[in-house]
Amino acid sequence: MRKALSLFLLLIISVVTATAQPYQIGHRQITYQDPARGNRNIQTEIYYPAATAGNNVAVETGAFPVIVFGHGFAMAWDAYQNIWEDLVPQGYIMAFPRTEGSLIPAPDHDAFGKDLAFLITKLQNENSNAASPFFNHVNNKSALMGHSMGGGSSFLAAKNNTNVTTMVTLAAANTNPSSITAAQFISIPSLVIAGANDCVAPPADHQIKMYDSLASACKTYLSITGAAHCEFANFNVNCSFGQSTCSPQPAISGAEQKDVTSDFTKLWFEYYLKDNCNAWNIFNDSLNSSPRVTGEQSCNISNPVITQVGPQLQSTTAPSYQWYMNGNPIPGANAQTYTPTQSGNYYVTTMYYNTCPYQSNTISLTLTSIGEAFQNEYFNAYPNPASELVTVEFFHYSETTTIELVNMLGQVVFQKQINKAETKASIDVSTYEQGIYFVRGSNNNGVKVQKLTIQ
Repeated sequence: MRKALSLFLLLIISVVTATAQPYQIGHRQITYQDPARGNRNIQTEIYYPAATAGNNVAVETGAFPVIVFGHGFAMAWDAYQNIWEDLVPQGYIMAFPRTEGSLIPAPDHDAFGKDLAFLITKLQNENSNAASPFFNHVNNKSALMGHSMGGGSSFLAAKNNTNVTTMVTLAAANTNPSSITAAQFISIPSLVIAGANDCVAPPADHQIKMYDSLASACKTYLSITGAAHCEFANFNVNCSFGQSTCSPQPAISGAEQKDVTSDFTKLWFEYYLKDNCNAWNIFNDSLNSSPRVTGEQSCNISNPVITQVGPQLQSTTAPSYQWYMNGNPIPGANAQTYTPTQSGNYYVTTMYYNTCPYQSNTISLTLTSIGEAFQNEYFNAYPNPASELVTVEFFHYSETTTIELVNMLGQVVFQKQINKAETKASIDVSTYEQGIYFVRGSNNNGVKVQKLTIQ
């Protein structure tokens, strides 16, 4: 199903993931309190970009995305040193809550999910807290991330959470309450990473069901060939013992598994948290060609398509619209349709989850080029300038014609059909804002436009 990953693509991935500023790693331990839960204490280990490595050192200049990471069952935060050493130097602040780490009593998954959600909001708010070491160092992008129990709890944290930009989970295990059920309420872009040889949280019972249940408009399931459950983290006695009692066993080394995870995770975060537009293309090229993984994706990111419908240009549905004429943005032209008022080359761009623009096809319009059957037709709008009533008079026209009043933003503010039995139409302009408008007449033979000033 998958083609071999080319050496060229491997080089591209290496270049993209190596171009980020190599920050040093700073560390702080902070215990936050959640007032919504009786001032619950959430002891948190925070790793962040710094000019010099060490504990309690200053944050490097700049504002960085936040990634909150949930640990696995009976695993401490320090088992994920490989994760923070991989991501923090690329310019991310990573927070690891130490809560719900005991065997007895059993971890409270619901509470852990709420801890993750709380830290996302808390750390983003620290950006405006002058007393915080993270004052002016946190931007508005954030991610939930977790392994095993922490991956499942990330689903609980992401449910109905509007403060999260994206989510990435590693061998996520179903929780109580169910992360599979919570997935139905998650709409943010999500990357679900699984190990094909995971016998602790088998993909068929855990990650695949979570992925299938996700309501995300853009979601990706990625299975690492030969990978197991525990090797997403550094060695941990509890996890390794549990994994040794089941099968299949890992078919690749832990280092190989971590390398694959790093490659795809960095590209995902580069696109969703740093607006690196090229990272998305590389991510998908690798997903579709790498022998190291299999997977599937459901995502609505695509270039819009525009068509001409009568006098209007119309785009396919997208989250946002910005129309352009001759390569220049048209001020205020942000609707799905646009009515041109002058000749030119038109296209629209849209953005999905970041500032990366996706451009449509281009349509060239020449409004002064009138069809032969329309050449003898004529209309005149008067008085011009006008402040109350405008009369539009037609001569020698051969079929039903549409007249429109269009403002400078290309918005149609008045429209009427004129049939052969009529020679005049009236437009009441007394309620319109003063400025330049266009009276546009069009039928199957062509288009004519007359400039009109309303004062």
